[in-house]
Amino acid sequence: MSVVALVLAAGRGMRFGSDKRRATLADGRSLLVHSVERAQAVFDDVRVVLRAGEWSEDFALPADCPIVASPDAASGMGHSLAAGARSLGNSQAQAVAILLGDMPWIESATLRRLAEAASASTIVLPHHAGQQGHPVIFGRDFWPALGQLAGDEGARSVVQAHRDRCVVVEVEDAGVLLDVDTPQGLI
Repeated sequence: MSVVALVLAAGRGMRFGSDKRRATLADGRSLLVHSVERAQAVFDDVRVVLRAGEWSEDFALPADCPIVASPDAASGMGHSLAAGARSLGNSQAQAVAILLGDMPWIESATLRRLAEAASASTIVLPHHAGQQGHPVIFGRDFWPALGQLAGDEGARSVVQAHRDRCVVVEVEDAGVLLDVDTPQGLI
């Protein structure tokens, strides 16, 4: 199963107090670089959704990492996700993993396991300790719906409308729940 990855990194992160994408983790890499490199270790095609006018070199991202501009990013995650989904027209993948740029602790083995559970007609949801986490993997059948999203709810409406096609994968990886909202969240 071929899975493309979209790393959503166009949000403002207002609670953080500064641009959290540039925040440095203990290993010296930025939060965004860490998240992107983690995805690249598993997925052959990783695209990063940034605000319009931002480029990979602005964040020291790998040169071979395609950037998708989200001109309406300020209007919410749904707009960024839609821009990313619309960029997939040239992809031969059968599913897309939606990763968040502020979740750098998801284990590679977890990403592989979720990708192995994917198909063109399902939505894969990771669960840990009774909670739904990220990334969510959407089969190609759902890409048109993702491309129509707006607002700040992300893809929740797509998941709710297709509960019968969701596959829940229980994982031991707490990283699927850990995001960075404040500087204190940088473990």
